[in-house]
Amino acid sequence: MNNENEAVAAPTAGTSAVGRNPLIFLFVTRLIDAIGFGIVMPVLPQLLLDMGEPDIAAATRTGGILLVTYAGLQFFFAPVMGNLSDRFGRRPVILASLFAYGVDYLLMGFAPSVLWLFVGRAVAGVAGAVYVPSNAFIADVTPPEKRAQAFGLMGSAFGLGFILGPGIGGLLGELGPRAPFFAAAALAGVNLMFGVFVLPESLPRERRRTFSWRRANPLGAVTMLQHYPGVLLYALAIVVHLIGHNVYPSTWAFFMTAKFASSTGMIGATLMATGISMALAQAFVTGRLSKRVGEVRAAVFGLSVAVAVMVGYAFITDVWMVFPLTLIGALQSVAYPALNAMMSKSVPANAQGELQGGVASLSSIANVLGPLLMSQTLAFFTSTMTPVYFAGAAFILAAAMNLTAIGLLLTRRHSEQPGARSP
Repeated sequence: MNNENEAVAAPTAGTSAVGRNPLIFLFVTRLIDAIGFGIVMPVLPQLLLDMGEPDIAAATRTGGILLVTYAGLQFFFAPVMGNLSDRFGRRPVILASLFAYGVDYLLMGFAPSVLWLFVGRAVAGVAGAVYVPSNAFIADVTPPEKRAQAFGLMGSAFGLGFILGPGIGGLLGELGPRAPFFAAAALAGVNLMFGVFVLPESLPRERRRTFSWRRANPLGAVTMLQHYPGVLLYALAIVVHLIGHNVYPSTWAFFMTAKFASSTGMIGATLMATGISMALAQAFVTGRLSKRVGEVRAAVFGLSVAVAVMVGYAFITDVWMVFPLTLIGALQSVAYPALNAMMSKSVPANAQGELQGGVASLSSIANVLGPLLMSQTLAFFTSTMTPVYFAGAAFILAAAMNLTAIGLLLTRRHSEQPGARSP
């Protein structure tokens, strides 16, 4: 523990508790980041309609492209931010990103046109890659045996923020569709000032290296998977599953508006219920189920639940039906950890970090493709051009994606059986 304190006791002395443990600040940063992301979700459909989109189909189409802009820039800038933090230190990169977040939310709050929303989302996509230098900071100040616990703490902060954000956003949205953006900007500003006074530097100058564009290749981590053919079908199953899972963040608010003309408060409440249910399932079900039935069966179970619940959402006829489906649907959260565990058993111990880098890159790719496919599907089937109005179309596509993931998983499993040919 003394080594940890020595590693971070530098340039900026903070208030005592946080100065001794900068993980407190990073926890708050991830929490506010997630709250800021979730707080604007319930109001985005109404904001786009107020800014001139002619109907919910057009708003959905634009909302999907906004998400793609955010995810795409985050994907490409994540390794850049990591390399910048290796060159200039973690502290300046993290603080610059927090400043950019505040600017983004102010831009979106004051935006006079949809074009300015894209500018704001572009800024947020670059700033959103702050998780890379944040994770590097954690690695700098945390002993190896405690890093898993520290990363888990950061994950719980994001989960908690995503639970609180939509609920807060839904309530603030009753004041107007721009109110949550100003609240998110205020949170980002407070977090920035907090960081200015309490966040030390964790990377000594003698350990810094020059910036390299070659090292900042966002696809580099994905190419490692070709060295382990045994994980390729698992990796493809993860990508397909995540593309389908993106139906929730990319279309939920638009789906609820198109299907039930829901208020921002109701949209926020359903998102909050989803977050709570999935957090409980991850905490109390995922590990126990995988241990009891094995990762393969747990993954198939989670994917099967996803298929059933997504079909259910597609055909529900009243808004109250969302809540029981949300409780059941939380069980789909066992699929991703089980798939990841299966992949980790297919590579040697000295390649686990490389594997997780590849999985993170695949997740980023899915987060670009998913919103594009899901939002445009919903937009088409709720537009005046559609041959049949069907607000649940994106959920049917998402169910098909998860069904495909089951097929890939079972194909890979069959190839491992005695007498089966290796893929």
